[in-house]
Amino acid sequence: MGKKVKKDEKPPPDDVFDTLAVESRNAGTVVLMLSSPEEDVQSKACEAIYKFVSKCDENKKQLLDLGAVEHLLALMQSEDKIVRRNACMAVGVMTAHPEVRKYLRKQETTFPALVNLLAPDEDTVCHEFSALALSNMATEFSSKAAIFENGGVEPLIRCLVANDPDVQKNSIEALALLLMDYQTRAAIRDLDGLSPMLEVLKSDYAIIQKLALLALERASQDGENRSALRELEAISKLIDFVAHPEWNDLHVMAVMVLSNLLEDLESLELIKETGGLKRLVALITDQVPVDEEPKGGKGDKGDKGGKGSRNAKKSAKESAAKCNHGTSAKKQESADSSEPPSGEAIIPTLPDVKMCAAKAICRSARSSENRKILHEQESEKMLIHLLSHESFEVQAAAAQALAVMAENLASRDSVREWEGLGPLIKMLGSENLSVKEAATLALANLTTANSNNCQEIQTLNGIEPLITCLVDGREDAVANAACVLTNLAQIETLRVDAQNKGVVRALIEPLSSRNVTVQSKVALAVAAFVCDFDSRENFRQSDGIAPLIGLLSSGNDEVRRNAAWAVTVCAVDEPTATEICKLGGMEILQEIQMSSTRRSPFAEAALQKLLDNNLSAKYALTGNLSSTNFIENGFYDIGQLRPGTKFLTLEEYAKQEMNEKRPIILINAKPDPAFSQTQSQAELDAKQESSKTSVTGKNSRTGRDSKTEGRADDKGSGSRNSSASKSKKTRKQQEREEKQREEELQAQLQREAEAISAAENKPFEAPCDSTLLKYIEEVTEKIQPLPTTREQVKALAGFVAEKMGGSIERGQLSNFGWELPISQIKYELKSNVVPLGKIKAGIHVHRALLFKTLADKIAVSCSLVRGEYNRAWNEVLLPEEEYSLEDVLFAFSPTPGAPKFPPKTYIVDLIHEPGSLLRVDTPEAQTYKKI
Repeated sequence: MGKKVKKDEKPPPDDVFDTLAVESRNAGTVVLMLSSPEEDVQSKACEAIYKFVSKCDENKKQLLDLGAVEHLLALMQSEDKIVRRNACMAVGVMTAHPEVRKYLRKQETTFPALVNLLAPDEDTVCHEFSALALSNMATEFSSKAAIFENGGVEPLIRCLVANDPDVQKNSIEALALLLMDYQTRAAIRDLDGLSPMLEVLKSDYAIIQKLALLALERASQDGENRSALRELEAISKLIDFVAHPEWNDLHVMAVMVLSNLLEDLESLELIKETGGLKRLVALITDQVPVDEEPKGGKGDKGDKGGKGSRNAKKSAKESAAKCNHGTSAKKQESADSSEPPSGEAIIPTLPDVKMCAAKAICRSARSSENRKILHEQESEKMLIHLLSHESFEVQAAAAQALAVMAENLASRDSVREWEGLGPLIKMLGSENLSVKEAATLALANLTTANSNNCQEIQTLNGIEPLITCLVDGREDAVANAACVLTNLAQIETLRVDAQNKGVVRALIEPLSSRNVTVQSKVALAVAAFVCDFDSRENFRQSDGIAPLIGLLSSGNDEVRRNAAWAVTVCAVDEPTATEICKLGGMEILQEIQMSSTRRSPFAEAALQKLLDNNLSAKYALTGNLSSTNFIENGFYDIGQLRPGTKFLTLEEYAKQEMNEKRPIILINAKPDPAFSQTQSQAELDAKQESSKTSVTGKNSRTGRDSKTEGRADDKGSGSRNSSASKSKKTRKQQEREEKQREEELQAQLQREAEAISAAENKPFEAPCDSTLLKYIEEVTEKIQPLPTTREQVKALAGFVAEKMGGSIERGQLSNFGWELPISQIKYELKSNVVPLGKIKAGIHVHRALLFKTLADKIAVSCSLVRGEYNRAWNEVLLPEEEYSLEDVLFAFSPTPGAPKFPPKTYIVDLIHEPGSLLRVDTPEAQTYKKI
């Protein structure tokens, strides 16, 4: 048995603490360990904190409250690599909490420390979690500026070429957030960061590709960046990206980047030269590109192929990246490795991709040069193809793009030739309001200044759907439909067709819209369609005048201008003009013209047209009727209208109680219906009386004899009745008579009530003037045949003076009794309205009105001017007398005896020397016009 040998173990030095293995389950204890001077303890404490905060957000907040972030921030600058790495991991995960980010923003050392950890000599894990921390911090704009100021963009770009996918993911995400700031967009170009972004598109991980596309979309919003991307052949690379069907869930973002790039004319020219645009169009329309041949069968046309598996992988990757905060993107490699290889068949692009492509065309076509190139590349064919897609969003986007393309004149014809109008008209009946709005906008632009497209819409039965859109659609669709109908109305056949289909009535409801665009466009459409008597009558009877007049008070200049133009068209005929005046349209137009800011030529034209077709109002307001204003039946003179006084209708004046003011003089040359009815009844009675034959008295006598015999027989039997029966019969007879009288009284009261009701409901009829009718017949017979206008004027003046009381000597006008006879006429008629023919004693104002009325009937051109104090006169244009012998001898005269021209203006004397003509520039004429 051997001898035991004792081991020689040296005890630790006396000044060294023995190794202590501590197990702690309290976060506060671990936070205290962060202050340890031993690097090993610091490293293990940081690692424990990283595992703890990765579990949930509550743990992050707990450690923040314990003051762990301050220690970790300091340890991130430690000289020991392991300590720096573990501290960076813990901080990177904790930055997912908003309170932690708020605390870090207030620390001056935060961003310099994070940027320093992106240095090339640092560990890959430091790169990963430092980039993660920066991406989390970059969600606030203040942090974006701080990262940029501390030079964080360049190291992030450098990390894009790292081999670790987690580093790439966090770096590109941070850059995508930083590119929301315009400073970073410029810096990314100067630091050559665009090329690494394009290379990242080749990554095997969908989340990295998505973030790269997001960063490129934001970077391409800068014009100089777009130029740099063109030099890097980004357009071709992005089209190649869209050509990969296995990446179809990312095609939308790729098309968004292309949309930004295609804003520039240079990009369109480049894509045109390389054939990329036609290739993109083929991809969007699910067709074989021009330079490729189909290698397999046709793919599914349902826009569903390849989306499920790819989207599942994408969502899995995104959720893993967000929950683990960049822990390991490599774990997704196994999922990607199981993805089936891309097929060779044509796989339809997703609806979202088609929609974005249409929007890209729409965005690029905003420039006239771009529209020209897009038209040359036949991009309208792609858009027309997309109109038939089952997705409402795709249809709306394609129609909007066509609307922009239609601003090119050549594109309007191309859309018609490629049968694009039919799908647009079909879209008018869509249940989706956005689709309907986009379709109406496209049709509005396509029919502008293009009669062929207008005719095609009628051929395709598109007028009725457009009319339906006026009352069944959102406001923008109503405005666009009104524009289309206005364009159609420029062609008479189309206008008549639309009128027959009820467009006038359909335009009334949108006039009450609160949308100024709808008000403006619909008012313009009203002006286009109410250009004939029938349509104006339909518009008036459908109560369309009131809302139209309401638009005259709009605060929008365009609405007010279009409404005034519509009023100008409506006021062409007298009934409509009268209705407009009745509803206050004339007062509103006068108010507009008195304003220094709202007055316009359109309002002036509307007011003038309104007055020209309502001569009663014109004479009351202006006191002047020109030679082109012909007085017709229904004209009435109320005198000079005071400012601020409303012009009423004849019916309203007639219903006023009789007063002491000047009468309303009425022109209504019609036969008296009561006299005509009495005369016709008398003639009828005379005919009946003459047609009666004499009847012999034999029959009548026979009848009387028989009655006498009957009474004799009854007398014998009646004598035998008692006095009681006689009194009883008398009482019954009295009761029957009383009952009969009550029934007759009730029937009479009912008839009177019906007569009163009928009188109230009976439409107003102006008093007829048979005397004036006789005047017209007389002057037509005697004065109209006279050979010259001068003779007609003189003869007519004498006729008027004779009918109005004869001539009045100068200075004797005040002694001419004319007021009392007119008052007697008012009393007889029980009305303020007096027919002109009933006036037998009149002065200037009455005679001038009668002269103008009769002159218009026999085609003698003259004007009527009102002065002050019941003065009025007529002005005529007449050539001077024939050339005298002296004129023939000493002046040039084409024909001796011919009238002298130009004609001169004369005032016709109707008072003192009826028939004499006074030159307007003579003292006699001035005396005639004044007291």
